[in-house]
Amino acid sequence: MVAAYSRDYEDHKNDFIPAFLTNDILRLWRTFCVNYEARTERVPEKEKAKGKLKNYKLKHSRLLTCYSGILYLVAIYSRDQTVTPKQIVSMTGLTPTERLEWLLEEDHVTDAHGELRGLLDRYQEFLQTTNAGEQDLIERFSDKEEARALMQQAAEFGDFMFEALTRIGKGDKFHRLLVV
Repeated sequence: MVAAYSRDYEDHKNDFIPAFLTNDILRLWRTFCVNYEARTERVPEKEKAKGKLKNYKLKHSRLLTCYSGILYLVAIYSRDQTVTPKQIVSMTGLTPTERLEWLLEEDHVTDAHGELRGLLDRYQEFLQTTNAGEQDLIERFSDKEEARALMQQAAEFGDFMFEALTRIGKGDKFHRLLVV
């Protein structure tokens, strides 16, 4: 699979951007979002709370699954001005949180370390929050104030991800490809 995504690598060894792989990761993220919208019932109230819970999970675990890989690849590109197939394979062998931990060991992205720690801390909070039975979680999301607070946490998680991507990408060619 990596070879298929890297078929142009030999002609661009010094400046390879895994554009098709990244595009597919972004497409997966957007598919998660579309599927959430299509499958979320808004009535009755219990179904609305279930939908909020799904959204909360989407904005944490699914976002981290997709964007930790993108952060990893962008960081490699920002350091080396290329991404090798071997580096892509290494990325696939790490869990999303291991990717963030790897980034914390990279000196060239120290200005993003605060955001990366914030992501890890907030993901830990997410895991603690969701470490309950579905019925308990639905009850929590049925409470409007608690649901609002939890969704605010999800928004902050997304803000940390955006800021980490911005700080690591620094507007370079790969970062631009992601944005435009």
